[in-house]
Amino acid sequence: MTPKVGWIGLGLIGKPMARRLANAGLAMTVWNRAASKAEELVPLGARPAATAREAAAASEVLFTCVSDPPALEAVLFGPEGALEGLGAGSVLVDCSTISPALARRIAAACAERGAEFLEAPITGGTWGAEKGELVFLIGGEAATLDRVRPVLAHLGKKLFHLGPHGAGQTVKLAMNLLYALEVQALAEALALVAGAGIGAEKLLDVLASSMGRAPVLDVKAPMMTSGNYAPSFPLRLMHKDLGLALDLANHLGVPLPATAAARETYSAVKGASAEDVDYAAVRRFWRQ
Repeated sequence: MTPKVGWIGLGLIGKPMARRLANAGLAMTVWNRAASKAEELVPLGARPAATAREAAAASEVLFTCVSDPPALEAVLFGPEGALEGLGAGSVLVDCSTISPALARRIAAACAERGAEFLEAPITGGTWGAEKGELVFLIGGEAATLDRVRPVLAHLGKKLFHLGPHGAGQTVKLAMNLLYALEVQALAEALALVAGAGIGAEKLLDVLASSMGRAPVLDVKAPMMTSGNYAPSFPLRLMHKDLGLALDLANHLGVPLPATAAARETYSAVKGASAEDVDYAAVRRFWRQ
């Protein structure tokens, strides 16, 4: 039987994910800090909740998808937070990108209430969320994943069970630092050829036929050449994830010199951007 689903967090990624579940006919209760976003799903059959706690109490499987660790802590542990409404036997699935330590803390809090927890950070951007082609990086018990697999099937094309709580977030941070470095490297390469008076398209044509070709560049290079940085993955979130990766590396005693240098570049562009931009806008560093 299809479980009753709750959804908290209707941002760039969360809203199209929740919309897919509503369109699939699942019984849904939704809550968002900006209530108007929850109201947008009412015509699809979703019921808006007054608080995160109410959304959790109405759900057998509760999803959270918010921007950063403080936002997640607020909706889970804060006044009228979701953890207070989470029933025994329910499952909390968090799709945010947070620290492994916070994931383990949430898992412990769920266990105290007789609930189960999966960390399930995602990759695939807004286009993946809209098409149901996200990739989930999962930490937690395999049996818990099996319980929610039919729901996740509406949202993603691939589910990677990576180990216990903390493993999914660790791999997600490693992936995001790689994406950030790839995009910064492309921005530097474009700056070099531009400085020599060579068109960007010439470098990109060569890259497309070389071992330098990468799918992330296929997505971000058009943004860089057009200057259209409408956010699919906002730079502010990549900046946050680089910080989380560096914090984790510091805890583990693993040096990340390239990541540390890249975060300085992302910090400069973030500070100079008045609007919300995609992380491909790191190219602006060389155009200021």
